[in-house]
Amino acid sequence: MKRQEFDSLADESLFNACFKPLILDYKSRMSKENSSIVKEIFYKELSMGQKALFVFHMYYDHAIESKVEFYWWSVYFIAQPKIWSAIKTGLQYLGEESMYSLLEETELVLKRYNCPNTLEKFAVTREELISNSELSALINPLYIKFNENTKFTIKRISDFIRNNLEDFVKIVD
Repeated sequence: MKRQEFDSLADESLFNACFKPLILDYKSRMSKENSSIVKEIFYKELSMGQKALFVFHMYYDHAIESKVEFYWWSVYFIAQPKIWSAIKTGLQYLGEESMYSLLEETELVLKRYNCPNTLEKFAVTREELISNSELSALINPLYIKFNENTKFTIKRISDFIRNNLEDFVKIVD
């Protein structure tokens, strides 16, 4: 990326610009062989900053869509402890404590409702949130908080990228 382009990007644009090559590479590799080994190799090749950006952005892209999607994707990633842990660890690495705390709070709520801790026999549906008014009432403020906090999270992640650009982009002049 050219320095002028890097310097001109607004927070969300920078957040997305640094994620785009990662997700394109990931999807390319998965199209050739969708296996846990390929996923692990891809992930190991990333810098710490790229790992943090990649896992949070993947979660964010899905969870931001609606309360139902926030619920379902949270449950789905919690059922994959390595990924859920990577999301939270990445947020800590990026200095994003408020989003980390929100995910911890979300996890506590979901575990009270028998959130699965593996994908084996994973049968959670989006409709469960709609049909369970008690669970929906608990998820609603968490989703509102998630929705409100993401703009600040994206700003802080973008600031982190700007201060550690060698971890995310190669600048060409």
